[in-house]
Amino acid sequence: AFAAGLGPFFDALWMPDTRRAIELSLIVVVLAVPLNVVFRVAAGWAIARFDFRGKGALVTIIDLPFAVSPVVSGMVFVLLFGAQGLLGPTLDDLGLKVIFAIPGIVLATSFVTFPFVARELIPFWQSRGAEDEEAALVLGATPWTMLFRVPLPSARYALLYGVVLATARALGEFGAVSVVSGHIRGETNTAPLHVEI
Repeated sequence: AFAAGLGPFFDALWMPDTRRAIELSLIVVVLAVPLNVVFRVAAGWAIARFDFRGKGALVTIIDLPFAVSPVVSGMVFVLLFGAQGLLGPTLDDLGLKVIFAIPGIVLATSFVTFPFVARELIPFWQSRGAEDEEAALVLGATPWTMLFRVPLPSARYALLYGVVLATARALGEFGAVSVVSGHIRGETNTAPLHVEI
């Protein structure tokens, strides 16, 4: 790989298309991972602490990206949001472009990184009892104060691990992003797609 030295590597690294691909990958991570963290913390806490109708369905939805190929999930987004898709014509009338644009890449990346945060938090919170949370509520804490002062700080390492896994998957996602991006150099190519080129 380095028979010609490091020069060709650095030349390729500083090409405008390469910089744009890295920039787009970072934008996608900054949008997809926090979105997942907010919803997965809420879903993880609800699953770990409460019994409710539809709990099994929520767990199944969280695990769905592990069961479905990323390429298939990308194709589902094309069938939903593409020009000939279910919602595509309506979005086109509104002037919104999802497929072959950043929103589609963020949606696909959010889907494939869906399980990581929740899958770290649920077992952690299930292994710890709810006694500390109940004590905080009995002592007068509001539910939001209790959430941010008791379960979240205790789960900081599980949360951090889930965020690291989600970030790594978001940076390296190829299959779903390959389908929804359109491979437009300098516009919709993320770093893994650019490496393939």
